[in-house]
Amino acid sequence: MDKLFIVIPAYNEEANLPSVIEGWHAVVETVGGDARLVVVNDGSKDSTGDVLKELAPRFPRLVPLDKPNGGHGSACLFGYSYAVANGADFVFQTDSDGQTLPGEFPAFWERRAEFDAIIGYRKGRQDGFSRKVVTKVLKFVVWVVFGQWLTDINTPFRLMRADLLAGFQRKIPDGYNLPNVILTILFARRGKDRVLFVPITFRPRQAGKNSINLKKISKIGLRAVKDFSKMRRALR
Repeated sequence: MDKLFIVIPAYNEEANLPSVIEGWHAVVETVGGDARLVVVNDGSKDSTGDVLKELAPRFPRLVPLDKPNGGHGSACLFGYSYAVANGADFVFQTDSDGQTLPGEFPAFWERRAEFDAIIGYRKGRQDGFSRKVVTKVLKFVVWVVFGQWLTDINTPFRLMRADLLAGFQRKIPDGYNLPNVILTILFARRGKDRVLFVPITFRPRQAGKNSINLKKISKIGLRAVKDFSKMRRALR
């Protein structure tokens, strides 16, 4: 039986975690075998860590991990490394803000043998103007730097082959700003027919505050150009 690890990074998500964990824990229970739900507390300043400790006894497949704050990308890579080290065959990543729906996961899992990666496409997304701008900026930068026009490069709803993920992670420098974008590029470089983009529901954040604003968007765009240029040279 294929072993699934679901990785969810969390930063200051005390309000969202109970419902998010309940929904995604049901998924790993349904998959069965040694499937696990890994939630990475990325140095939260609220009671996220305490909430995870309280929930752990109720959800036997939940694996709470703690790390110093390093950002969303750092937390994802931390969770991926844990999953690979513990024998995952497939790694799925989503976020802890309640924007994605566990009910849309089975369609991804059913087709896991056909593709190296299956990535959600946020069609009709409901998470606000600034977030949409971030995605469009990143998509354009990736096209300019790498010459690849990809449907949705940074979606937090992605199922990936763990063996390929492990190899790709070794190409990503420590502290890299947008590892999921680079992973999408690396999967696509193996052949676009090996990556499937599937439309998904993308709701507004269910609780808490959106940390992205136009000032941060500008910084993200400028840093992305610099980081992607370095990565392109390294891949060559």
